[in-house]
Amino acid sequence: MSKIEEFVAEVKNLNKKVVFPEGEDERILMSVSELLKEKIATPVLLGKKERILEMSKKLGINNIEEIEIVEPENSEFFEEFINRYCEKRKNINKSVAEKIVKRPLIFGGLMVDTGKCDSMVAGAANTTANVIQAAALTVGFSEGIKTPSSFFIMVLPNGKVYFYADCAVNICPDENQLAEIGIATAINYKKLMKEIPKVAFLSFSTKGSASHPMVEKVQKAVKIAKEKNSEFDIDGEFQVDTAINEEVAKKKMKEYSSVAGRANVLIFPDLNSGNIAYKITQYLGNAQAYGPVLQGFAKPVSDLSRGAKVKDIIMTTVITCLMS
Repeated sequence: MSKIEEFVAEVKNLNKKVVFPEGEDERILMSVSELLKEKIATPVLLGKKERILEMSKKLGINNIEEIEIVEPENSEFFEEFINRYCEKRKNINKSVAEKIVKRPLIFGGLMVDTGKCDSMVAGAANTTANVIQAAALTVGFSEGIKTPSSFFIMVLPNGKVYFYADCAVNICPDENQLAEIGIATAINYKKLMKEIPKVAFLSFSTKGSASHPMVEKVQKAVKIAKEKNSEFDIDGEFQVDTAINEEVAKKKMKEYSSVAGRANVLIFPDLNSGNIAYKITQYLGNAQAYGPVLQGFAKPVSDLSRGAKVKDIIMTTVITCLMS
């Protein structure tokens, strides 16, 4: 059984409830139908009920009436959510809050924040920036984290799994943001893989083999990450071959490292390198890429590519459920 198949089998035992704010998107409707049919999760759709039922009929979906459909402004939770939003956003006018809470992304985020749902999956029709903003305004960030980020689960043809971060959100993180990205990704690696993360902060330098401000940033990030979290194996800066190949690590490393040659979490110094690396791994290395999965929030909220297919939505939902 592959790791992804293990994920699907595991999530079926969790009975997680997931809100989909883009309930009037065809791909979402087809995805939630499969999620319900396969007993992967209990979906909740936001949108106009009449419109959703009409679309489902045209798509030949026959189990949509088994799914809870919520119209935000007509919901029994609407007043509660307005008050909750006002608590979170001090000095906001209640009438303004009412208009904001009507927005599906905000309403969905508040469903997660108040525990009515376990997680939210969105982004099929909204930008990543909008999904992140809604999550920040509703569920907020994990303790000690100020930087939302993302990771990809990369499954190689031989079955080996790496987590890559950040490949989708932060263009040029500073050393503090980079440290937070490393810690957040390590936490999620441990949660999903049930293994100890070995976190390598990557660079074009290995332990001072090159001198440059870009290298110094990574060195500072490693120091900050180690100070903030002593639970995980964290090291760097490493060139990628030193991080993942034990023979290369033996040649390049002058001192012992529990990470060098054995890394399973790769932290890239910027979005250029991260985005390029995951696509090279996917297309030249024939790896499967799952993500981007958002992280850093107090409760799970995941983003979808606006070009996401049904299978992508289902897998993102599976991963998000496991994170909750």
